[in-house]
Parts: sequence; C-alpha cells; structure tokens
Amino acid sequence: MALIVQKYGGTSVVNHERIRNVAQRVLKTRRKGNEVVVVVSAMAGETNRLIKLALDITDLPDLREYDQLISTGENVACALLAITIQSLGGKARSLSAHQLPIYAEGGHKDSRIKDIETKRIRKLLNEGNIVVVTGFQAMDQDGDIHTLGRGGSDTSAVAIAAALKADLCEIYTDVDGVYTTDPNVCPQARKIDEISYEEIMELASSGAKVLQIRSVELAKNYGVKLAVLSSFEDTPGTMVVEGGKEMEQTIVSGVAYDKNEAKITVPHVPDRPGVASMLFKPLGDAHIVVDMIVQNASEQGYTDLTFTVRKEDLVRARKIADEVAKKLGAGEIRTDTDIAKVSIVGVGMRSAAGVAAKMFETLAKVGINIQMISTSEIKISCVIQEKYTELAVRELHAAFGLDKKPHKAKTKAAKK
Repeated sequence: MALIVQKYGGTSVVNHERIRNVAQRVLKTRRKGNEVVVVVSAMAGETNRLIKLALDITDLPDLREYDQLISTGENVACALLAITIQSLGGKARSLSAHQLPIYAEGGHKDSRIKDIETKRIRKLLNEGNIVVVTGFQAMDQDGDIHTLGRGGSDTSAVAIAAALKADLCEIYTDVDGVYTTDPNVCPQARKIDEISYEEIMELASSGAKVLQIRSVELAKNYGVKLAVLSSFEDTPGTMVVEGGKEMEQTIVSGVAYDKNEAKITVPHVPDRPGVASMLFKPLGDAHIVVDMIVQNASEQGYTDLTFTVRKEDLVRARKIADEVAKKLGAGEIRTDTDIAKVSIVGVGMRSAAGVAAKMFETLAKVGINIQMISTSEIKISCVIQEKYTELAVRELHAAFGLDKKPHKAKTKAAKK
C-alpha cells in the first residue's frame, strides 16, 4: 500500500461536474489499495472574487482580515469534494488547516509553513478515510488564519507529503504536464517528460503557472517525489527529478513569461552607502517581494533605482517608496504596469557560451526593446513592454530549438 498525496487546482473543482470527476479519480486511486490525501484549491475564480470584494472597499485592506476572507474559498471546495466522494460510496473526511493543524510563520498573505501535525490525518487514514485538506491555508499560534500566497495549495500539498513521508505527490492541473512554454501562446510548445527541480523552480519564479516555486523548493529539500498530471486526461505527465547529464545537454529547456509585474523607479537618489537598504528593508518588512533591481548612475553623486514587484503589491510598495524618497530628497517616483518579464531557463546554460547574446539578438530582430535584465546560473530574464509578450515567447522558443514544428518569422514589433 502506497501513501499518495494528490492536489487539485481551481479549474479541476470549478463546478459539480468537475468535482465529481475529481472524486472518481481519487476513488480509483483508493480502490487500488493506496492511502490517499487530497489537497484542494478554491473553485476557479473564487479567490479573485473574494479579493475584489475587499478591494472594492479599500485599496489597503487589513491583511489579517484579508486572509480571513480569501481563505474561505478552499473550505467550500474541500467540503464539497468530501461530500461527493461519500455520495459515490467512498469514505471521506474534510479538514481545514485549522483542524489539522498546519502552522505558519511570517506575516499574513504570503506566510510560510512552519510545522504540520499529522496525528489526526494518520488516524483518519487508519480508519479507511480519504482525507481532503484545504490548500492555501495555515494558522499561527494564536489561531489566526494565514494564507500562503497565490498558488499556495501546491506548497500545502508538498508540505503534507513531506510531513507524512508520502510515496508520491501528484499535482493535477488543467494541462497534462510541464511544457517548454505556454501552449496557449505558442502552439509549438512540447511537453517535457522529465525536468529538474532547479529548472522548474526557475520557470515557476519566472511566471510559469504549473507549480508554485516554494512547493518545488520543499520537494527538493525533503526528497518528495513529484509528478505533474492532467485532471481531465489519463496521460503520462511530467516527473520532477534531480538533474542529470542528459538534461545538461539541452541548453534551454523552457521559456516563461509573467505579466503580473509592475515597475517602480525612484530617481535622483543620493549615491551613498546604505541608501538601498533604506528602501528595500521596509519593503521586506511589509512582506513585499521585490523581483528585479537595476541601479543606474544619473547626475554626479546621484543614481536612479528601478525595481519590480507584483502588480497586486504596487499600491503598498508605492506608498513605502514615496515615504523613503521624501526622507532621501529623491525625485518624483514613476510607476509602470505595462510591462512583462520573459525568461529562458535551462541547466545547460551553466556551461554554454553566447546564450544571453542570442536572447538579446532574437528580441532585437523583432524590434522588442529590453528595459531590465537579470541573470542566474540557469536563467536569463528580460523586462519588456507587455504587448510584445506573446511575440517574444514565440521567437525565443523557436530561436533555442524548442519548437516541435518549423517556425515562421513574425512581423517586427516595431512595425506594429
């Protein structure tokens, strides 16, 4: 008997028909003699609806109450799935993060899992139950609800799998695995049979929506066997594994993009030690994730600081940056939401020369201007105008030999 943790995303439980489909899949796994724990997200669109309810009242809702509100969607999906499993003849019990419990640390909205108590879950499994658990949720020592950030149900599932020492963690989505890029943007995208933890982490951090980055970090750190599968088709998915020599023969494994980026520029900042920390420390204290940072010299003795944050954090980040800018006597802050980040990822980039040059040349040929650049050992990211995102993805996908069909050059962005 194997212990399997399965996670189903919002599109998999968006209505009664799809919840029934998930229930049948779960029962099929259970009837093969496996113990099953299921982690579910809120129904597709529900979390956005709840966020809008809060933002219709204020741009800066109290984060404790914000978490209390947006975590409720998972409770509904969790209970409905347990009821459906029962209606099909199965034995099931639902648990919220509070009932398990799952403990969090850090501030609200983007908390991190600190500990999971497994006594109750094991008792229910020993009684023959399929245990259905809310994703995305955790609680602090005072019993207050915390949420784990968008896509946090992936992290919930992997953390539970690690705590239970599960044999396998299956992440079910609306696609049948990890692709070289978004198939909706690039029809030439190919499914990847195996991908390294490192590559999927970089793709996730670059905007690929298959897995939350923290879930992959947990899987790698705790040796959780991870699979990405379709909740709608019975086809082989993608296994996330340790990278090997064969993987390193592929220079670029995938192209990712992220439109959920906003750019903030603080001009005319005094060029002296400690200035950057004056800006980025309060942003960190506010649990605002800063992605890319560029510092440009302007007039003598001054510099411009430009950085990117998630669009939903722009209002809070702008407020903090304004306060710091006033203290420093800096210029008027500029913001830009008409941007996107496009990235190429591959473990083979460690030992390959000319990858960055090829990326820049590819974008230049179709008239796409690069606003910001960041690199790691296995990733290169560029910030561009949002309207050119799809064009950039398709051109880069073709340029690095990832197309499954011959690629035809597109019209230059500059001529559009």
